[in-house]
Amino acid sequence: MLRLDGKVVLVTGAGNGLGKEYALAFAERGAKVVVNDLGGSSSGEGQSSRPADEVVQEIKSSGGEAVANYDSVEAGGKIIDFVIKTYGRIDILVHNAGILRDKSIAKMKDEDWDLVHGVHLRSVFLITRVAWAYMVKQKFGRIVTISSSAGIYGNFGQANYSAAKMGVVGLMQTLAVEGKKYNITCNSVAPIAGSRLTRSVMPDEMVDGLKAKYVAPLILWLSHPECKDSGCLFECGAGWIGKLRWERSAGYVVRKRGLPMTLEDVKENWDKICDFSDSHHPTNIHDANAKYYATLEVLDNNDESAIKLNKTSSAPSSSHDIGDSEELEGSFTYSDKDVILYALGVGVSTSQDGHLKFLFEQHEEFCTLPTFAVIPPMEPLLQLVTRCQINGTPIDFTQVLHGEQYVELFEPLPTSGTLQSRSRVVDKLDKGKGAALLVDTNLYKKDGTKVAYQQNVFFVNGSGGFGGPRTSEKMIPVLNSPDRKPDASIAQKTCIDQAALYRLSGDRNPLHISPVFASLAGFDTPILHGLSSYGFAVRHVMKQYCNDDVKLFKSAKVRFSSPVFPGQTIQTDMWKEGDRIYFTCKDLETGKQCLTGGYVDLQTQPTTNNVKLASHKMFTKMEAYVKANPVVSGSVNASYLFNVKKFGKLEAQWTAILKGVSPVFSASPPQKGVHVDCTLTGDDEDFVLLVSGKLNGVEIFRSGRIAVEGQHMVAYKLGALFHNVHNTKAKL
Repeated sequence: MLRLDGKVVLVTGAGNGLGKEYALAFAERGAKVVVNDLGGSSSGEGQSSRPADEVVQEIKSSGGEAVANYDSVEAGGKIIDFVIKTYGRIDILVHNAGILRDKSIAKMKDEDWDLVHGVHLRSVFLITRVAWAYMVKQKFGRIVTISSSAGIYGNFGQANYSAAKMGVVGLMQTLAVEGKKYNITCNSVAPIAGSRLTRSVMPDEMVDGLKAKYVAPLILWLSHPECKDSGCLFECGAGWIGKLRWERSAGYVVRKRGLPMTLEDVKENWDKICDFSDSHHPTNIHDANAKYYATLEVLDNNDESAIKLNKTSSAPSSSHDIGDSEELEGSFTYSDKDVILYALGVGVSTSQDGHLKFLFEQHEEFCTLPTFAVIPPMEPLLQLVTRCQINGTPIDFTQVLHGEQYVELFEPLPTSGTLQSRSRVVDKLDKGKGAALLVDTNLYKKDGTKVAYQQNVFFVNGSGGFGGPRTSEKMIPVLNSPDRKPDASIAQKTCIDQAALYRLSGDRNPLHISPVFASLAGFDTPILHGLSSYGFAVRHVMKQYCNDDVKLFKSAKVRFSSPVFPGQTIQTDMWKEGDRIYFTCKDLETGKQCLTGGYVDLQTQPTTNNVKLASHKMFTKMEAYVKANPVVSGSVNASYLFNVKKFGKLEAQWTAILKGVSPVFSASPPQKGVHVDCTLTGDDEDFVLLVSGKLNGVEIFRSGRIAVEGQHMVAYKLGALFHNVHNTKAKL
């Protein structure tokens, strides 16, 4: 037998009818019952302690425990104070109290409206508000509000009562949402039973046949700890119980992109708007509002036709659906402005060394970040996914999540131009509750040169169970990082406007800018695009291991694990094994992994151990010049270490001690114990260009192309030396 021993329950309006039956049933199951009843008439007039006292006495005579409370439910928190003072806790609330003041709308007075709403609706708010804190603290609460078929369906002469009874349903649904994390459930019941209230609207024979005891078991079940249902509305009477849900027609989008929506558009499509042949049953606000979100997504992506949104698809219908072997082509023209805007969207900042090569179109090494490759095919990819079917059923775009991303470049991306994309679905995987959609895309220049390949993995919630394969040879896998501490880590705080900035590169999903749409998706605030986080991570890897040389990028794979919010800090942890850099990213504020299974493959770097560096002759010449002109030491009076790289790898070190009358210049690192004032690290060719005067020293140092550590100003003293070395008769 299910018991409620030790639970404290408050039943309002428990002196008669349904309320009395609930109180007796709770006591029979071991609960401690507070029997609340003002003792007034069915219209809310008068007061008497007799009804509550009689119910308490009946409970006690049967061996139960109960106390009477005579306050009006409009006293609200005063009743809860009484319960806490008596029993020390409150576990269950049954909001049963009610009165009737039936009149047609034309004859109803303000007093009739206000009194009915005060008892039926406002009291539920007042009592629950005070009880809520106790339920939250004890991590348990069960609330049942009593509605009515008059509220659900309407009834002549009961405008005040109907509005209040539907009002408690709306309140119940919000309490269910707010109470979920505290183990507080809230449900509504619209009972039908013989009582002093229903006698005014039912024949006597029906009142006598509808016993209150046929309703009480449902109230007890919804109040029991084992019942986890919440946010539900039930009808109950004569031993029958039914659960209600919302039903919505498939609907029809009558607005067309770029055109005004008119009255005539509504009239013309009225039958489609009201067609329930393919209906939907939304269960929460996110589900309900998904249709609006999907409509905006489609209309914002150039679909000019009216779009039918139905039970199986929140995506555009089409004259034909994309088959597994069909390609969808797209064309994307961009300029250096788009390249710069993307770089800003993935965290490049003027506060960083080397930023000019990504942000200044006139820089000698101005280039496009490798992950920019995700931008050109974005619109065709969206169209492809929305037109795809799984087992003959169109995909519900509101259930689509971007799960994984892979990008591979065959040459560095141009800084401007036109790229053609060809995308197709290569496999559909059955993951049980959902499906995985594999989409391959190739990017080409106008002349047909293939510059990039990418694979997107989209997870489609609710589309599994179609009997397809669970794995695919075509899927490029994510890989676990090595089981050791990271070899390197870079942490970077995203700016509060990061998502607002990134979306300007083409992903205009309102989830990333609108608090309303973020809320519909279950987030407190808009989230950062996963592809922006991806761009951050690959940038960190390229900075750490390639000195931002985009020519060394080959490919990058990642899985999106959890969202990042703008303003939070992304930390990329990296492990190097050969030409592969494994990485994961976490949000430092929450500690959650946001990117997992990631890796960047670098171009195989040719060894330079047996090949003379271009700068070797230059440094040899510099060494000879310094030894032949020791006076140069007095004018410089500083010490230097030159780190020479080739393909991102350190290949040579030169030490220059230009102090006193005996300068030292050698092709080796500084001797143990020797401190240098300034360290310069850069590419072999850049050192040649710097000394030859083809690159401006101030600009190259400031941009970070040649990194300077230590005393920065000392680096500028080398200018005269470089000039003199370059202008000696011996050629470099």
